[in-house]
Formats: sequence, structure tokens, C-alpha cells
Amino acid sequence: MKGLKRICILASCFLLTGCAVKPSENGQGDSKRIVATSVATCEILDRLSVDHVVGIPETQSYQVPKRYEKAEKIGSPMAPNMEIVKSLAPTIILSPNSLEGELKPKYDAIKTESYFLDLKSVDGMYRSIEELGKRFGKEEEAKKLVDEFESYKANYFQDTKDKEPPNVLILMGLPGSYVVATENSYVGSLVKMAGANNVYGDGEGQDFVNVNTEDMLKKDPDLILRTSHAMPEQVKAMFSEEFKTNDIWKHFRAVQEEKVYDLDHEKFGMSATFRYPEALEELKPILFP
Repeated sequence: MKGLKRICILASCFLLTGCAVKPSENGQGDSKRIVATSVATCEILDRLSVDHVVGIPETQSYQVPKRYEKAEKIGSPMAPNMEIVKSLAPTIILSPNSLEGELKPKYDAIKTESYFLDLKSVDGMYRSIEELGKRFGKEEEAKKLVDEFESYKANYFQDTKDKEPPNVLILMGLPGSYVVATENSYVGSLVKMAGANNVYGDGEGQDFVNVNTEDMLKKDPDLILRTSHAMPEQVKAMFSEEFKTNDIWKHFRAVQEEKVYDLDHEKFGMSATFRYPEALEELKPILFP
């Protein structure tokens, strides 16, 4: 009977304290359960060889790494289904910091730790990679990725470093509307990294700004670059119609000189990805013909 009583006491201890299944404090070990709410975040975790991803975003435009394709779909990156997220009992939720204002209160409400990756620039992405390497015991993998990035940067500027930087206006489109992308946006950071000047600079800390076309005309950009947040074909058609029907565009020197370029939204989207070398190589002949 004494033995039975001791077993009952021990069982009660495990039930009350959760010590049998308690996650490790630092998020490492087999107990970690990761929810990644964006495809870019999933790609970073995959490059770091991080397992234990239990939740991934639902997306039709992009491919989630095969390593995680059996994980539970948690809804769109911008508005994850918090009931599904909570049901997965994650130890940490990873999201882009562009959505921190909207998502952090929701994660706090379900009492779950979160980390927001800086995906507004390539440099920010690699700082986040280093942080995730520390969190998940993948420092070696993170260092390898950072070293590759530093090597790429050292070589990229060799043939453009002595050339005059062009002044660029960047338009980010959605079906029916568009905004100006500053240096603080991902596409803006790529253009800056490639060696060009953004006519709206850092936008006083904003990623995107609403500006009227008269103000854009005063900036007299050498080039106009256009990309899209979503629905690229519709946005491309919208831009084409806008530039044909709005008379003010014909007064832009960049339009008169036919220096208006549509960029691939998969390389020039909202979040930094490992396709940045392709994006920078695409920019080079545009910015420095």
C-alpha cells in the first residue's frame, strides 16, 4: 500500500507541475514546438536545419520547404488563426517584424513567447539568422550563412563602386492602388544595397509613404521601379493603365527616357529572402547600364 501511495503522490506531482512535459526555458531540446507564420521565416529555419516546426502559413503564391509541409496550416501570414495556433501549444511563435504591432498582442493573449525577425533588409535578415542560431543551438549553421553573405557583398560592388548612383523612385502596388517604397522597405533596402539613391530616403522611419504624383515629379527620379505586394499580373496591368491615362506621368524625365521597369514580385516583395542575390543581379544592369 505504501508503494501505491508513493506512486499516486508522484503522479499528482507530474500533473500539477507539468514537470514531465515542461518545455526547456531556452527553447532548445526536443520539447520545442515552433510556429512560423511566414514563408520567409520557414525558409530561414530550413536553412538552419531546425526541426520541431508544428505550424506553418497557408499560402498559394509561395512554396513552403518540404521539411515542414506536413505541419499544421495556421492561416494567412498577416492574420494567423489564433485558435489553431493555440491548439498547437507552441513554445515560440516566429513572425516578420513588419507585423509586430498587429500580432504581438495576440501572441501575448495566449501567453506564448514570440520573436519577430527583421526581414525589412538583407542585413536585418542575417542579424535574425544569428539570433535564431543562438536560440535553437544552430550557431554553426548560422555562421556559415552569414559568412556566405559577407563574401557575396564583398564581390558584388567591384564593378559598380566607382559609378555615379542614380536617383530612383520605387512604387509598390496593390490592385487598385500604390504607395512609394522608402529605404526602410525590403525592396528599398535592395535598391540602396545595389548602390542607388532613393528619392524619398528613409521616409522618416516609414517603410512606405503616400505621396501625390506632383511631389514625385518634383523629385525628378532618373529611374522608376515598380513592383507588387500581391496579385502581380493585376498590379502590372494597373500600373500600365495608370501611366497611360494619368497625364502627369508623361512629364517625368524617367518616362520620357523610357526608364520605367517592372520588377519580379517574388524577388522584390515585402520580406527579405534568400533570393536577394538574384534580385541584386537583376538590379545591376538597370541601375548601372
